Amino acid sequence: MLKIGVLGAGHLGKIHINCIKQLSVYELVGFYDQDAKTAEKVSEDLQVKCFSSIDELIDLVDVVDIVTPTIAHYECASLALRKGKHVFIEKPIVATVEEANDLIKLAEATDRKVQVGHVERFNPAYIAARPYIDTPLFIEAHRLALFNPRGTDVPVVLDLMVHDIDIILDVIKSPIKNISVSGVSIVSPTPDITNARIEFENGSVANLTASRLSLKNMRRHRMFQKDAYITVDFLEKKTDIVRISEHEGTPDPFAMTIDLADGSTKKITVEQPEVTPINSIMTELESFHNAIVNNTEPPVTIHDGVQALKVCYMILDEMNRNQQIIQNNIK
Repeated sequence: MLKIGVLGAGHLGKIHINCIKQLSVYELVGFYDQDAKTAEKVSEDLQVKCFSSIDELIDLVDVVDIVTPTIAHYECASLALRKGKHVFIEKPIVATVEEANDLIKLAEATDRKVQVGHVERFNPAYIAARPYIDTPLFIEAHRLALFNPRGTDVPVVLDLMVHDIDIILDVIKSPIKNISVSGVSIVSPTPDITNARIEFENGSVANLTASRLSLKNMRRHRMFQKDAYITVDFLEKKTDIVRISEHEGTPDPFAMTIDLADGSTKKITVEQPEVTPINSIMTELESFHNAIVNNTEPPVTIHDGVQALKVCYMILDEMNRNQQIIQNNIK
């Protein structure tokens, strides 16, 4: 059993603490939060020991689970790695690309495992759909959320779109050729709604929209590939696979078919793979335990987390250039 400590006891930190308490593979030693009042309340509510020092907690554990605000990720992760601890770190992995590159070097130098909390990889709908996904040629991704002040300290790209970027990089294994971006700041200093069109060298295209000012929640991907259309609803935990194939044999009067201009007939089949309900956060934390004890690569590696962050900043840089052009034209 691995000993684990949690850094950060905010909204997500409390969820992690509760999940770890239910996992038999970990011994939860305690947690740290810089806000003494928050730490005291969480400790009382969840019956978990709170530590007054990060160093004291890290020294007592094998694994450090970092659920602090993003700005503190690098400091916490680098401290844990230097002390020889394995690190699970929430997304985005760190605040800047420079910090990300430094963290990779440190992880390699200390030979410790690092897993990044891109939790949608463990969404049961995505798990059910993943075997059917084979290099989509076009992806339409929407991640829309009701307004919540929590998270508005960073652009919506780092707050929400990063989830979809990670999924897209997981299914399209090709370098990025070009990115086109538009974004608008409405209630916060950074963009609250952003659209990004990512073109890959293999010809695939992904169109992503993220908003934290919507009237309804939505987390959905539509993937188009040769002879198939795949939908993954990350929010409702549903997936549909629509296939188009040659119609062979005697036509089935109840089958869905398409008559093409050349006289041929295509058959349409719809599959709904079984989606097994799971707790995605518990599953990702358990997968990290397995990677440590079996000395295997974590399902979401430090390199995955860094690559997603780099794409986020490619989008943000392009958006900043566009906004500068608009401001110059206004002048």
